[in-house]
Amino acid sequence: MDDLERELRELSAWLETPDPPEVTARVRARLAAPAPRLRRRRYLLAAALTAVVVAVLPPGRAAVADAAAGLLRFAGITIVTTPAPAFPTGTPSPLPSQRPAAVTEAQRKVRFPIRVPAKLGPPEQVLVADPDDAGNCRVATLLYRGGTLRIDAFDGGLDVAFHKQASGPETEWVQVNGGFAVWIGAPHAVAYVDRAGTVRVQTARLAASTLIWQQTGVSYRIEGDLTRAEAIEIASSLS
Repeated sequence: MDDLERELRELSAWLETPDPPEVTARVRARLAAPAPRLRRRRYLLAAALTAVVVAVLPPGRAAVADAAAGLLRFAGITIVTTPAPAFPTGTPSPLPSQRPAAVTEAQRKVRFPIRVPAKLGPPEQVLVADPDDAGNCRVATLLYRGGTLRIDAFDGGLDVAFHKQASGPETEWVQVNGGFAVWIGAPHAVAYVDRAGTVRVQTARLAASTLIWQQTGVSYRIEGDLTRAEAIEIASSLS
């Protein structure tokens, strides 16, 4: 509960309410107030604040924190913020039916525009994965720096596609082009969630620092040996 209260207070700086403006002030004051001493009151306050945060954040920016399970759901990705993760070992399998494709072919295989970051230029390799019965793929991946830097893109309107386990202060809110983003600044476990909603444990691997954001209905995650500023600069150059 302490972690949830801390995260909700940090979210107070992001609250935006076009009408009426006094709502923001009241919510921020409530978030900044000392935590109640009684456990029952703390639980009720946390639950109420979670509902308030979801209600006042602009549409498309609402990230839902689950107080009981320690979950953060954002841009088609579920992040387990507690407890500390058990990092995977061994060699992970690729995403379902993953294969390389030229940019033009990859564009035909996905239902969203493939955008390339101007900061990095054309990718060294493009992968598509998880096709449906009609051959339309769910994920497109751009690889750079010998595959050590990757950008995964998928339809933000679909269900959760990635499952991460992270803990501690390394997980924080940032902004990309004025919109919400999540930065995970430490190695963490990541697995793929298939179309049926099943977490594919065999794909689990140890991921590098990751930035997660959404742009024009498409969800993105950039992963690699990057600082937060570098990752945001690359994400902001997507075109």
